Amino acid sequence: MVDANSAYTLADAARLAELDRFSLTMIEQPLGWDDLVDHAALQRRLSTPLCLDESIRSGEDARRALDVGACRVVNVKVGRVGGFAGALAVHDVCRARGVPVWCGGMLESGIGRLANVHLQTLPGFTLPGDTSASSRTFEEDLVDPPVTVSAQGRIAVPEGPGIGHAVVWPRVERATDLRETWKRP
Repeated sequence: MVDANSAYTLADAARLAELDRFSLTMIEQPLGWDDLVDHAALQRRLSTPLCLDESIRSGEDARRALDVGACRVVNVKVGRVGGFAGALAVHDVCRARGVPVWCGGMLESGIGRLANVHLQTLPGFTLPGDTSASSRTFEEDLVDPPVTVSAQGRIAVPEGPGIGHAVVWPRVERATDLRETWKRP
């Protein structure tokens, strides 16, 4: 797969079509995040599936993108879609239509990484996610044990309550820059 990060326009369709010969799993977000129409036009010209990432902020966005044929794969980032309820909505829309989803990371601590690992056990997540080991981003993670990746490139789904690893609260306190308290009026 390749991630274009909105670097192209529809005028680059012939150049992007050259990637078809590589049998890629997907081309992620080649055009502007808000351009479903041109993504649909491009998808019709390619055999390689397009994956929408930044374009999908809700289950409704996923529905619209699929209705117009803008993609054949969807990337789900929990923070981008408004949390786990939003992630489930996107998953459910895509699964109902047989469209594979995969989970993208956004530099989460082990808390978010493990939540993503659990999310990826849902049946619609049929492509590998890009969740990495804690050590890739953090010297010291907020969970113990840290998130690790096996030599085969897998992260074990933790068992037990919550995310399956212990949150190390003193580390959370050291990493906290701002605290807000919200009270009911």
